[in-house]
Amino acid sequence: MLIREGVARTPDDRFAGLPDFLFVPHYHMAPDARLGPLRMHYLDEGPHDAPVMLLLHGEPSWSFLYRRMIPPLVAAGYRVIAPDHVGFGRSDKPTARESYSQAALVGWLADLVTALDLRRITLVCQDWGGPIGLNLLAAMPERFEAAVAANTLLPTCEPPPLGVAGWPGPIITAWAETCRTSDDLAVSEVIAAVCVNRPDPAVLAAYDAPFPDAAYKAGALAITGCIPLATSAPGIAANRAAWAVLERFDRPFLTLFSDSDPSTIAWEAVFQARVPGAAGQPHARIAGAGHFLQEEQGPAMAERIIAWKRAGQAA
Repeated sequence: MLIREGVARTPDDRFAGLPDFLFVPHYHMAPDARLGPLRMHYLDEGPHDAPVMLLLHGEPSWSFLYRRMIPPLVAAGYRVIAPDHVGFGRSDKPTARESYSQAALVGWLADLVTALDLRRITLVCQDWGGPIGLNLLAAMPERFEAAVAANTLLPTCEPPPLGVAGWPGPIITAWAETCRTSDDLAVSEVIAAVCVNRPDPAVLAAYDAPFPDAAYKAGALAITGCIPLATSAPGIAANRAAWAVLERFDRPFLTLFSDSDPSTIAWEAVFQARVPGAAGQPHARIAGAGHFLQEEQGPAMAERIIAWKRAGQAA
């Protein structure tokens, strides 16, 4: 439904009865100078005085992606915050593609983190959640104690060792062109296409739930173009500035990529080589997962993060 000019909001009944998703919704009003306040949804589980796990999704998913990771992380003693980026999930959805930019996505998320005054954060970011989350970390590093990069990237269009040879390559180039030229997006089929095993129909329906029709998908279509794929892109300077911070980030930094995601795997080595905090960490490739490793191997991913954090505390 259109709540005002240029902003849609998915009706709540679209989110009823989703599998393994009984979490209570929380909302924050993120300011936007042009569109007015935008309602941003987030999950908030676990004790509020505990260290924070900030779980960031990418495209075209939403916080539902983390449903099987949240309970074990909470049981291990963490406060888990899993937001939906503006344009996704239960968050408001600006209907014009030009409403979205990497800077806007980072800014909306930063406002949420500041409003909740989140500290002692371990960032867990996947897909486009990486450029958004790592730019956030670079903007407020004092709030972060660790980070996990999972099937993600932070492109600057520089050659190795600063970047990936041949970036963006045929897979991402084709995907970006599809998003640029399309008026609609078969969200659940996008998810299914990059999984090792096709998810159950009820799970795929849950990925479609935020998007009743094409009018709600401007963010899902625009976000790929927000991540810099060429040196002329607006986000290049921001990503290079973020890397300048990451190259001094000596707090623990873990990579958890999957064994079946050719679109991001080359970035694993870049993170391990460039971030000081990645040295000596138990980096892993999680077996039996495609691009959305939280969907296919969420419990295994949570188990590795918990063991890693416990080992660091014991050291």
